[in-house]
Amino acid sequence: MRGARAQPNKGSKEGINSSKQQKKKKEITIDSFCTGNEQRANETEGEDPAKEKSEIPANWIQALEELKMQFKTQLKEAEDNWEKNLKTKISHLETENSVLKAKINQLENEAKEMKDEVKKMKDDLQRKSSQKEKDDQKTKDEIQSLRTRIQQLELSNLTRQQDTIKQNQKNEKIEENMKHLIHKTEDLESHSRRDNLRIIGLPEDHDKRKSLDIILQEIIKENCPQILEQEGKVEIDRIHRSPSVLNPQLTTPRNVIAKFRNYQTKGKILQAAKKKSFRYQGTTVRITQDLAASTLKKRKAWNMIFRKARELSLQPRISYPANLTIFLQGKVWSFNKIEEFQEFVKKRPDLNRKFDVQAQNSRESSKGN
Repeated sequence: MRGARAQPNKGSKEGINSSKQQKKKKEITIDSFCTGNEQRANETEGEDPAKEKSEIPANWIQALEELKMQFKTQLKEAEDNWEKNLKTKISHLETENSVLKAKINQLENEAKEMKDEVKKMKDDLQRKSSQKEKDDQKTKDEIQSLRTRIQQLELSNLTRQQDTIKQNQKNEKIEENMKHLIHKTEDLESHSRRDNLRIIGLPEDHDKRKSLDIILQEIIKENCPQILEQEGKVEIDRIHRSPSVLNPQLTTPRNVIAKFRNYQTKGKILQAAKKKSFRYQGTTVRITQDLAASTLKKRKAWNMIFRKARELSLQPRISYPANLTIFLQGKVWSFNKIEEFQEFVKKRPDLNRKFDVQAQNSRESSKGN
């Protein structure tokens, strides 16, 4: 590589000599050109001055001399600049050559280090290869053991899945039985309350002045006196507030539950309450059938839809246990669940715009919470 760097320097010097020779040739050519002009001028001295004056103007020779001097000056400057640039380039090349030598030495050192590293890596690789063979054999043994265990687990899992299917079937039957029992329990509880009426909105201040039994007699006397005329005093087995403990955070009065001895008398009062609003000492009270708490919760879910249906004159009714019925287009429509009513409304754009069922349900649930 050092020999390769020395050759460009020699070539550069030869290029400088060649350029000088070319410039020298150019100067000789110009001198010869000028000399030739002078000779031609001397040759013409013996000729007729009038002829010389007519062939070569006097200012041409002077202009040619000036051009010669100017060209020599420019050529000298170009030669100096070229030599200066060439020396600068040679200096740069020599600097680069020294840098390259340093890099070569560095690469030689790095190559030596890499050689040692490769040898070390080769030894490590050989050692790791031996260890890997041992590990592979160990892994194969473990895989075989795992395969055996997986087969055992698959058989066990298959048995477990079959047991799970059987258990799920049993659970489904149990859930069905539970639903049936819950329904029967709710039905039995509601039937056990068939002689009860629930009075809603009766202020609790009245309890301090009179007993609930007397208040109920006064409500019946004020709103349906014909029942007292027909039956005499209405006999009541039991009457109380529900819940039994007053919650100071509640702003509404607790409901009053009354159990009548005569089912027909209770029915007459309920029918009268459906026909008109009952009042007691200027306060509106509502009388409904007393039902189980779960049934009341299901009925309460219809409240927003019920009120909207009443505004639209759809004659809504809540039938036992918690079914909504409306009168639309000359037909009576009954719905057991709110989802059924939603599907019914979606198929009728005129009602769908008026019933925002999802918003109503969310507002109702937020109130319940």
